[in-house]
Amino acid sequence: MALFMSKHRFARIAPRKARLVMDMIRGRNVNDALAILRFSKRRAAVMIDQVVRSAIANATEQEAEADDLYVKACWVDPGPIIKRFQPKDRGKAYAIQKKTSHLVVELEARA
Repeated sequence: MALFMSKHRFARIAPRKARLVMDMIRGRNVNDALAILRFSKRRAAVMIDQVVRSAIANATEQEAEADDLYVKACWVDPGPIIKRFQPKDRGKAYAIQKKTSHLVVELEARA
């Protein structure tokens, strides 16, 4: 059994928000996962949809059947934080943390 992996590194979404969507597709058939992502209202669903489609393309390159694939593992790792400052009254500055994520999806063919 071969694993087919795809990543989206430095995605501009907080890891906590992306994990909510990843939890919905873990362990599912790829067709079911794509349907869930297509109808999800969360912004992370668009990014994760692209990663799943890329992993499917990687699998079909190596002669794996797309209908037999399922999401074996998927996870979100935190990426680097982009730090910015917002000016406030009386010369103060408030820190803004723009968080990034690394989205990883692993597919495997069912036996």
